[in-house]
Amino acid sequence: MKNTCTNDTVSSARIEELLKKLEARFEDHMERHQGLEWMPIRQRLESNGKALDSLLWMEETGGEPDVMGYDEESDTYLFCDCSAESPSGRRSLCYDAQALEARKQNKPTGSAMGTSEEHGLELLDEERYRALQRLGTFDTKTSSWLKTPEHIRRLGGAIFGDRRYDTVFVYHNGADSYYGVRGFRALLSI
Repeated sequence: MKNTCTNDTVSSARIEELLKKLEARFEDHMERHQGLEWMPIRQRLESNGKALDSLLWMEETGGEPDVMGYDEESDTYLFCDCSAESPSGRRSLCYDAQALEARKQNKPTGSAMGTSEEHGLELLDEERYRALQRLGTFDTKTSSWLKTPEHIRRLGGAIFGDRRYDTVFVYHNGADSYYGVRGFRALLSI
C-alpha cells in the first residue's frame, strides 16, 4: 500500500500495522458498529493520509480508536477513542487555549481542545459521549473533557463525563483545571 500520510516519517509498515489493529478491533467489537463492513472503511482510510495520521496518533496515545457509527447524512464513518479509560497519553490537560493562557502558575503542558485540533480531531460532545457509553463501559476510574457549550465556556467553565455506579455523569469544572485522571476522547469523521 502506498503511504498517503502527510507525515513523511510514517512508514508504510506502520500504517499497515495500524490498519490491521483497526480491523481486528473492528471485528472484535461489532456491537459498536452493527451493519457496517470493514472493507469500505479501509478503502476510505487508505485514500486519506490525514485521517491515518490522526488515527495513528489516537492509537499511540492510548485511545484504541474504533468505528462507533456511520452518519448517512454526511456520508462519514465516525471513529472514536474506545479505550476503557480516558487515553493515558492525553491526561493532565486543561480544557482550551484560553484556560491555558489564564493559568498563571502550575500550567499543564497543553489543552484538550488545542491538542485535539492540532491532530485534526474533535472532542466528543455530551451527546456523542452518551452514545459511546451505550456501546460499552468507559471511564469508570477516569474522566474525559467534553466539548462544552459556549454559554458555559463564556462563564469560565467546562464539562467532563465519566461513569460511576453504572451511571453516566456529566459534571462541570473550571476550564483551567487539570487532573492526572482526566483526559479527552477524540472523534474523527471520515
